[in-house]
Amino acid sequence: MPVLESNNPAQEKTLADYTAGKAWKIERKDHIMEEAFCLFSAKGIIPVTIPDVAKASGVGRATVYRYFPAKMDLVIAVAVRKWEEYIDYHNGLLSEEAFADMSGAEYLKFIMDSFIDLYRNHKDILRFNYDFNNYLRYEPGTAEQKQPYMDMMEGLVEMYKTALKLGRKDGTIRTDVSPRMIFSVTFHIMLAAVTRYAVGLVYLHEEAEDPESELIMLEELLLSRFTA
Repeated sequence: MPVLESNNPAQEKTLADYTAGKAWKIERKDHIMEEAFCLFSAKGIIPVTIPDVAKASGVGRATVYRYFPAKMDLVIAVAVRKWEEYIDYHNGLLSEEAFADMSGAEYLKFIMDSFIDLYRNHKDILRFNYDFNNYLRYEPGTAEQKQPYMDMMEGLVEMYKTALKLGRKDGTIRTDVSPRMIFSVTFHIMLAAVTRYAVGLVYLHEEAEDPESELIMLEELLLSRFTA
């Protein structure tokens, strides 16, 4: 960002105040999204209203609407933010040196390990995602409102393209499948499985094994479907 200079002290103060105000507005918007996420994850998206979010955030409902003209805008923004935060976190676990030594199949497993980690350490995201899918299906919304989420999903597809590119080069991933097919099958099946376990939709007998072991077995089965 270019540095704004002025020989007029009054103008310099105005510019400084403007910059500080921008930062404060961003922090307030982030705070509203975080409070909304907590409510959505704990209570579900549909029951939570904009006034609920405003109250939890300590602002007026008009302030929430100033940042998010409709509830759909808020929900989409929260979804994009939380998934991008998690993707950045998980990708940060892999160093450039470790990635350079990985085969395509190993990188695909690294991607799929994120679902196990989500179940193990981030059930709040999975609870939110369960209601998010239902909300998108049944609530009206425009393609323009949903575009940021679709763009984020395309970023995930790029990771699968990288895995397939590596796998075709080193022979560890089947050559008769497309990145989108691998993404569609592995992403949707694994996400659906960990989400169902996280929200309690799977009945577990008292003597049943830890559900995490079942999820790991599912991951192994899917990997065997696409790796050479």
